[in-house]
Amino acid sequence: MRNELESWVLGHKVSVQNLSGDYDLSIGESLSQVPGPPPHYHENLHESFYIVTGEMDFIINGEQRNVKAGESIDIPPKTLHTFMNSKSENCKWVNIHSPKRFGEFFRKYGIPTSEENAMEKSVAPEIIQEVLNTAGDYDMIIQIE
Repeated sequence: MRNELESWVLGHKVSVQNLSGDYDLSIGESLSQVPGPPPHYHENLHESFYIVTGEMDFIINGEQRNVKAGESIDIPPKTLHTFMNSKSENCKWVNIHSPKRFGEFFRKYGIPTSEENAMEKSVAPEIIQEVLNTAGDYDMIIQIE
């Protein structure tokens, strides 16, 4: 299967893989000190992360958990979560959503890495606002306090 081009999505480098199964698999990289998405849950999607290199801090239903290279974390539907790379080194990860649906979010909001200032464009206020307005269309229910 052909892999999608890398893009920057909300400050994270993401490559969505084209697979025939009923799940989305993306390979990503989070730079040091880059926050993840706002706290959210998925009504129907199961989500998993596998950390390839570095570490990622997850907040799952209000509890913090540090996940290191070689470890994974499963996030069932209706589980409030977010993540952040708070370490000094970049973090590479694999992300799975099942059933297939969430890859469209990455495709919609991805800025190709070939574009000048792509990372900065991916976190522009107008992109953030659009994500806040449309996240529910991708089964991403944002919970901002």
